[in-house]
Amino acid sequence: MNILKNIGEYNAFWEEAKTEKKKIGFVPTMGALHDGHLSLIQYSKANNDLTVASIFVNPKQFNLDSDYRGYPRDLNKDIQLLESEGCDALFTPSELEMHPKLGDSKYLYWQDKTKDVNLGSLATVMEGKYRPGHFDGVMDIVQKLFYITRPDSAYFGEKDYQQLAVIYRMTEQLDLKIDIVGCPIVRENDGLAMSSRNTLLSKAQRNASVIINTTLVASQAKVHNKPVAELCDWIKEEINGEALCELQYVEIVDSVELTPVSEWEPSKKLTCCVAVFMDSVRLIDNISLIP
Repeated sequence: MNILKNIGEYNAFWEEAKTEKKKIGFVPTMGALHDGHLSLIQYSKANNDLTVASIFVNPKQFNLDSDYRGYPRDLNKDIQLLESEGCDALFTPSELEMHPKLGDSKYLYWQDKTKDVNLGSLATVMEGKYRPGHFDGVMDIVQKLFYITRPDSAYFGEKDYQQLAVIYRMTEQLDLKIDIVGCPIVRENDGLAMSSRNTLLSKAQRNASVIINTTLVASQAKVHNKPVAELCDWIKEEINGEALCELQYVEIVDSVELTPVSEWEPSKKLTCCVAVFMDSVRLIDNISLIP
């Protein structure tokens, strides 16, 4: 696997690939890789000639500096996992490379391309509401990574459901010629959605965390048997009933626009999204509610 530490090294890799007319699939990550990330690598490898992953822990995506500092990092382990899946290249830029100092002309070739995106209601619900500025950080870094890596397609997990919707919106508004592919959530045997943050849970918290998926799965059977507001209340009671869990939000939303709904609509596909604190560790999950 090629390990590309800066933009210049990546450019040389990309130019050789395009000279050979090879399709590139891209998997952006913040490291601390698990089977969910590796599933994205597998999807990319099945549909492209070359697969490139990136690892960059973006400080602009964190609302708390302590959360950024505490984010798990193990580059050597991540490299081993990517090599085991046959990933072709790993792009590992420095913070200075992705967030250069003002006026540094070395990076102007992508700095003058990044643009603001109008997210509409996507910026004000769920993650947008509780993590102000988070998606600004996401769009800033993903735009830069897209302009640097210039892939044919890019792969994102559906666990970060709202982030995926933001990436779709951004790619459409900027008319980027990149195929955005959402890939299914990968779960532990007990149903917990795989996340880099799971490694921060204590043993007791890890055992208690199963209530999140258990409740979401049970909620599917209650669609139409309870009004939307009552189902949200029931989900809150079930998750908060576990002493180690504190629900931050539960929303039942339109699966495309992510606007909250107040009543069931037979023709509309809906998704239930939750965010849960376990002490300082914050977990998110979602499930499709099929009318």
